[in-house]
Amino acid sequence: MKVLETIRKIVIGTLVTVYFIFALAMTTLLLNYNDFGITEFGDTSLILVDSSISNDKYEKGDLVLVERQRIKNIQVGDDVFTYHINSQGQVYIEIGTVGTVYEDDNAIKFENGETYSDEFIIGKATNTYENIGTFLSIVESKWGFLFIVLVPCFLIFIYELYSLIIEIKYGTEED
Repeated sequence: MKVLETIRKIVIGTLVTVYFIFALAMTTLLLNYNDFGITEFGDTSLILVDSSISNDKYEKGDLVLVERQRIKNIQVGDDVFTYHINSQGQVYIEIGTVGTVYEDDNAIKFENGETYSDEFIIGKATNTYENIGTFLSIVESKWGFLFIVLVPCFLIFIYELYSLIIEIKYGTEED
């Protein structure tokens, strides 16, 4: 019986450790949101492709790593990700092909006529991971984070508190 108890403790300990590493990683992603609500690590942004920005290159559910570029490194014909703010103040991401680069004004103009200042340019895609964006969008949502991270942490805390109270009240089996 001691062997089974030891195996159970190892399995539970491993699962709890993996879960807390996962929770810590998701919390880190959320804490690294920029002013536009996109996860950003240094010069790399994590773009979750949804139906509004999907095209023939990027499908809904993809995760695209986008590297920030200086205006002088952007060439005509490059596909560039940008932030677009509508009249209600909501932020959207747009993908466009650069038609003109205005180095003196720190701006670019897409082939469709939209012009973006340097502060609204996210950059160029470096890597694409298929279908990871769907999973990440669920975890980074309010409800996803609540039910995947916070509620299980609370339940683990309650279980540990219950175990402590039982141990204090009744002692251990060895006593």
